[in-house]
Amino acid sequence: MKRFAELYAAIDATNKTTEKVQAMVEYFKSAPPEDAVWTVALFTHRRPKRAVNSTRMQTWAAEMGGIPNWLFGECYDAVGDLGETISLVLGESSLGEPAPLHEWMEQRLPELARIPEEQQREKLTQYWRELDRAGRYALNKLIGGSFRVGVSQELVIRALSIASEVPAPTIAHRLMGDWRPTPAFFQALFDGDTQGSNISCPYPFCLAHSLESSLLQLGSIEDWHADWKWDGIRAQLVRRDGQTFVWSRGEELITERFPEVADIGTWLSDGTVLDGEVLAWQDDKPRKFLDLQKRIGRKTVGKKLLQEVPVQFVAFDILELDGVDVREEPLSMRRAKLTQVCDANIPNLRISPTVTAESWDDLAAIRETARDRNVEGLMLKRLDSPYLVGRKKGLWWKWKIDPLTVDAVLIYAARGSGKRASLYTDYTFGVWDGDKLVSFAKAYSGLSDEEIRKVDAWVRRNTLEKFGPVRTVTPELVFELAFEGIQLSTRHKSGIAVRFPRIARWRQDKPKEEADRLSDIKAMLLENGG
Repeated sequence: MKRFAELYAAIDATNKTTEKVQAMVEYFKSAPPEDAVWTVALFTHRRPKRAVNSTRMQTWAAEMGGIPNWLFGECYDAVGDLGETISLVLGESSLGEPAPLHEWMEQRLPELARIPEEQQREKLTQYWRELDRAGRYALNKLIGGSFRVGVSQELVIRALSIASEVPAPTIAHRLMGDWRPTPAFFQALFDGDTQGSNISCPYPFCLAHSLESSLLQLGSIEDWHADWKWDGIRAQLVRRDGQTFVWSRGEELITERFPEVADIGTWLSDGTVLDGEVLAWQDDKPRKFLDLQKRIGRKTVGKKLLQEVPVQFVAFDILELDGVDVREEPLSMRRAKLTQVCDANIPNLRISPTVTAESWDDLAAIRETARDRNVEGLMLKRLDSPYLVGRKKGLWWKWKIDPLTVDAVLIYAARGSGKRASLYTDYTFGVWDGDKLVSFAKAYSGLSDEEIRKVDAWVRRNTLEKFGPVRTVTPELVFELAFEGIQLSTRHKSGIAVRFPRIARWRQDKPKEEADRLSDIKAMLLENGG
């Protein structure tokens, strides 16, 4: 745990990418495989579930630190992060050499989660005594279920590649799919033999950047392939060794949730991997993403739901054919291969059609019809582009339609997480329904750091009530919210759900009385096919 806690602290102490990568490289080169593999798991967002209730942690830490609960609460309010508050309150003492990371992850934390409360208290206070401040902070984040680290999966892959001298794409491929944090798996990551892989393993996804410049700067439209940007679940359909696997971009195996997509595999030759989108589909067109959400949370799907929300797999790329990795081939060749596969009239499989246009202006006009088609815009891909790992500028662009917007009033605020744990950055907004404000949407992003500090100070001065971590505030500040889609919903107080809400701007020019009304938003819903 000591070495892991030092790495965690080193990453938290810098904003420089090179320093973060170097710290991970040194760790992966020297840490025992049984510990290093758990670090890989934690740093690639496989964080453990909460083992101890946060209220209990707070109470026991106050007792151990010899301070009253109200004073601990004041400290927590000042620091903004429970794990850090506990590590500071309990001081700098530690007893002996702490247990290694794998022992914490495989034995101590699972045991802590299942024993009775009094035994939890005894064990946890013992663990706090064993660790120094850095170790205690890391442990608190792990047991509280709030472990986050300031590195992307791409940086972890880069560090592992440098440490092992194995190409980064190979490391990325090995980290895909369902793997267990064992010493053998870590050693396999470092294996210089880059041939072969687990039969179920998908490929790392190729991602696009948002279009930043004029279309004319892309050159001739003839060098580009355009297709729709679908609003579904990005997925890879893998057929190998007579078995079919459906993986989401989040590396979750979703085969059982979409049996119609899994059935496609029985029509494919072994050694075929397709990249595409799982879409709710009816009457020869996609339905809204919110319809698809009815199936996302289900491990298995009953006959009624299969009928209510049928799905199809819309393929836009092929990554493997007859067991041969074709990702290095240009998109034009891969599309030709994909067309041959999809021309076989396989049930529930269709190819993402090419959107053709004579000029960029013509394509821009076609893009304006996207919302009517229940799609998010267009994808632009160079015809000579290979299928690369992650986001690479210049090859794939996403050209989304302009978002819908609503002016809404801030009514609730809660603290953020990580470096923003001491600031009120998580907001709930309301719109007018008659003479009352009704909760409409939550948003967490879109403001600058300076604006966040100003809103945080305003929230503290204008709090009306506190409900745990949430503050009700004086309804006064107006913000323009942007979102991608809108639909009726019985789960929301307003009766409306929106897709990807975020703050577009702070409307300091607008009084609260001029915020949008629910009736106007419902009219917007009808205009957009809701």
